[in-house]
Amino acid sequence: MQQVKQSINPRIAALNPYKPGKPVEEVARELGINDIVKLASNENPRGPGDKVQLAIAEAATELSRYPDGGGFALKARLAEKIGVETNQLTLGNGSNDVLDLIARVILEPGAQAIIAEHSFVVYRLAVTCCGGDLITVPAANYGADLSAMLAAITDKTRLIFIANPNNPTGTRTPGSELLPFLQAVPEHVWVVLDEAYLEYVEEEDHLNGVSLLDRFPNLIVTRTFSKVYGLAAVRFGYGVSSAAFADLLNRARQPFNVNSLAMAASMAALEDDDYVTESVALNRAGMAQMTQGLTALGYEFIPSAGNFVAFDSAEPGDGLFQRMLHEGVIVRPIAEYGLPNHVRVSIGLASENERFLAVLAKVGAHANAQKAEPAS
Repeated sequence: MQQVKQSINPRIAALNPYKPGKPVEEVARELGINDIVKLASNENPRGPGDKVQLAIAEAATELSRYPDGGGFALKARLAEKIGVETNQLTLGNGSNDVLDLIARVILEPGAQAIIAEHSFVVYRLAVTCCGGDLITVPAANYGADLSAMLAAITDKTRLIFIANPNNPTGTRTPGSELLPFLQAVPEHVWVVLDEAYLEYVEEEDHLNGVSLLDRFPNLIVTRTFSKVYGLAAVRFGYGVSSAAFADLLNRARQPFNVNSLAMAASMAALEDDDYVTESVALNRAGMAQMTQGLTALGYEFIPSAGNFVAFDSAEPGDGLFQRMLHEGVIVRPIAEYGLPNHVRVSIGLASENERFLAVLAKVGAHANAQKAEPAS
C-alpha cells in the first residue's frame, strides 16, 4: 500500500470520496427493513412522468447503438426552450460532469478557485483534481458572502463557484446582491452559477443566470434534470456559456458522455411543463408541512429555496441519522459541509414528510430530552 501511495497524486489521496445519500436497497439489505422512506438526496419524490417513461421505453430498443455524441436534437430543443444558441450549450452526465469539465478547462496547478463555506462538495473535488488551490470564504447566515468572496480575489484567482440556491443549506442570493457582484468581478475570473435548484425558486427578486450571459462573458451557468424534472437516475445536466467557452468545454468533454436513454428522457421532460408545475406545487406544500413540523418539535432550520431543508439536530447529526435509519427513514447528516449538528432532509410526498416528522418526534434529541426529564 505504501508503494501505491508513492506512485499517485497526493492531492487525490488526501480527498474523501463523495458520499451520496444511502440507497434504499443498502438499508434494506443491512437492516432487514422493507418499508423505507428515502429523504436524503433531494430527489423529486413523484417518479418520472408518463411521457418520460414512454420515451425511455422507445429508446431502449436502440441500446446496441452509440448515442449521438453531439446531442443535436436535444441541444436544439433545449436551446429553444431557454432562449440561447445551440453552440452555447455543453451537455453532461449530470451537471457534476459539466462542473468538472469547467475546472479542467480553466484551472492549472497554482491557479486559485473560490467557494463559499458550506458549498457543494463537488466543487472541492473538481478543483483539487485539477491541481488548483481552493480558497474557502466563511459563510454569512449559512450562505455565500459575496463581498468577502470579492475581497478574496487575487491575481491567481481564475474561478468562483456560487450555487443559487445553495446545497446543502438552501440559502439563496437575490438579484440585488448577485448583479453588483458580477459587475465587480475582474474579467480574468470566471464565475460559475450553479442553478441545480432554480425551478423551485419562486421569489420575484431572483435572477435567472441565463438571462445575464449577454452582459457577463465570464459567466457560466450549470443546470440539471436530476431535481425538478425527476431524472436523477439517468444523469443529465448541461452548461450554458459563451459559444467560445462552450467550444473549449466540448474539446475536453469525453465522447458519448450523455447516453441515449438520458437524451430521450430529457427531450420528453422538456415537453411536459405540467409535470414541472405540479412538482413545484408539491414541493411548496411539502416545505410548509416540513418546516411547520420542525418548528412544532422545537428544531431550528435554515430557510430554504430548494427542495430540502437543513435543520439543527441539537446533537451530532450522525447520531440522529443512525437512529432514523433504524426506523426506516433515510436523511443526510452534513458534517462534511462544516455543519456537524445539522441534518438535511429532502421534501417528499405528504405521507413521507409525515413519517419523517413522526420518527423525529420519537428518536430526535428533543424527544430524548423530554423522556429524560423527571416527572414533577
